[in-house]
Amino acid sequence: MNAKQEKTAAKSASTEGDYVFKEPDGKLDATQHFSSLLFSGDLVNTVMELALLLTLTCASLMLPDSKVSVQGSMPLWEVAAFFWASSIVTRIYNCYLEACYFAFPQHRTQPPSEHKLLKKKDLCGRDVAQLESLVAHDRLSMLSQFAFSLLIYYLVPGYYPAAGGVTDGFVMRIVKLALNHYIMSFGMYWGHRAYHVNPFLWKYLHSVHHWARHPLSRNTYQDHWMENLINHIAGHFSAQILCPLDHGTFWVSHIFRILESLEKHSGISCYLNLAHQTQRWLPFAQMPHHHDWHHEGHKSCNFTFSALGGVWDCIFGTRKQGRADAIGNQATAHDRYLLASKPNNRKSMMDDPSLVMLPSTVFLLLVAFRLHSLGFTLISSSPVA
Repeated sequence: MNAKQEKTAAKSASTEGDYVFKEPDGKLDATQHFSSLLFSGDLVNTVMELALLLTLTCASLMLPDSKVSVQGSMPLWEVAAFFWASSIVTRIYNCYLEACYFAFPQHRTQPPSEHKLLKKKDLCGRDVAQLESLVAHDRLSMLSQFAFSLLIYYLVPGYYPAAGGVTDGFVMRIVKLALNHYIMSFGMYWGHRAYHVNPFLWKYLHSVHHWARHPLSRNTYQDHWMENLINHIAGHFSAQILCPLDHGTFWVSHIFRILESLEKHSGISCYLNLAHQTQRWLPFAQMPHHHDWHHEGHKSCNFTFSALGGVWDCIFGTRKQGRADAIGNQATAHDRYLLASKPNNRKSMMDDPSLVMLPSTVFLLLVAFRLHSLGFTLISSSPVA
């Protein structure tokens, strides 16, 4: 369900029990409960997205490859296919996770009492005005993300790696993939922490995402459009500059990241979270119930900022176990350690609104220096012949 559909549902919600263990009463079609597989639910957004993707696809197929494709990178038609795949996977997996949320209430992270609709709000806690604002942010996010992704294709040859010429063995490719993800997680950790600690960033950017106190997968990319762009730069873009992936692992990385992002907002923490189950064995693994607690906002929400792996929260002392004691076998080893330990609520020097900006600033300067030293190309440093 997108913001426009949720706005309609919020206006019609009249009882506290709606959406707790059942769908709302009344004659409502499926698009008013779950995200559509292929369409956003908002006509303008749907037309815009299809226009962008179809224009890029037609250009890649109808114009000479020598004119539109970048040597040493994926051909433009594959970039178009990559955009299509990312969009379709996001929609299908979002629909899967929301279906799991409604079909398996026993696996929900938050208890029913947290979801009662005491006012005219949607299931996630947003009011009508907030949902109207999110429709505009969705459109601006779509345009800015598309423009930036296409811009770096032409400005940074090799960023979208070409197929073939892989020289690393399987183990080394896995090691590089893990390292790339931890670099991405580091950049996003400090950006995310700054969003919470710095009053300006919280008020004008990140608070939009936290309108959702009870997250579902639909909330994953419902941010201020500028925050979505910053996250792209601090996340996948920076990680690919500092630790370039080859063609195959680039695809795997982006698809896995989509699944992981959707799952941590899914409202459930169980075996149905496919991506998180594959990384549960990692030291200090972060699970959906950690991020759910972050959104729930108990004792404020300045904790559990990491994506993937979760190691940075543990290193910098910002991990909280959330409702780990109530979700059975999804509790991690570090959760059990925290449950048995005395709570530590001491603030650190990095909770200063100005100092918290320092790691992100240094990180992005390092990315800029690396990009400049490579001559704004990844062709020579990527495993492509």
